Amino acid sequence: MGNMQELMAQVRHRVSVEDYHRMAAAGIFGEDDRVELIDGEVVDMSPIGSRHGGVVKRLTQAFSVVGQRAIVSVQDPLRLGLGSEPQPDLMLLEPRDDFYAEAHPESGDVLLLIEVGDTSARFDREVKLPLYARHGIREVWLIDLDTRQVEVCRRPLPEQANYADRTILAAGTIAPAALPDCLIDIGQLFPWTI
Repeated sequence: MGNMQELMAQVRHRVSVEDYHRMAAAGIFGEDDRVELIDGEVVDMSPIGSRHGGVVKRLTQAFSVVGQRAIVSVQDPLRLGLGSEPQPDLMLLEPRDDFYAEAHPESGDVLLLIEVGDTSARFDREVKLPLYARHGIREVWLIDLDTRQVEVCRRPLPEQANYADRTILAAGTIAPAALPDCLIDIGQLFPWTI
C-alpha cells in the first residue's frame, strides 16, 4: 500500500493560470476559499490571524504616504508566468491609470512585495521566495511574526531562484529601495511581546 501512495503523490496535473480562472468561474472554489496558484498547483492559503491582519493594516497605513508614486495592493493576485498567481499580503505597484482593472499586475509592475507569515513563514521562505526570485521581483520582505524579524531580499538572481542581497532586521527602520523616503519602523509592526 505504501508504494501506491508514493506513486500517487508523484502523479500531478499542472494547472495554468487560465485553467485556474476557469475553475473559479465554474464555481469549483467557494467564495470563501482561500487558495492561490503556485507553480501549477492550487494551494490552500493559511487563515489570517489577528496579528497577521494587524501587521498588514499597519503596513497599509504606513504606505499611505506613497501618494501617486505607487499603488498599494493588499492581498490581490499577481500573475507570474503561465502557472502561478499568488496573492501576496501587500505589494507596492507601478502606478497605472486603470489601477490594474484590465489585467492583474505582473512581476515588472512590482516595486515591493511583502509576505507576512506566522504559520506560513516556512512556505513563504522555501516556496514563494524562490518563485518571486525566478520571476525577477526586485524586492521582497518576509515578515516573520514569531521571531519579530523582517528579511529583506533584493537583487533577484532568477537563474538561481534566490536573491543576491538578503538581510534580516529586528529593529530600526526600513524603506523600499524604490521609495527610500517611505520609512517603516520595524518595532511598530510588532506591538506584542515574544
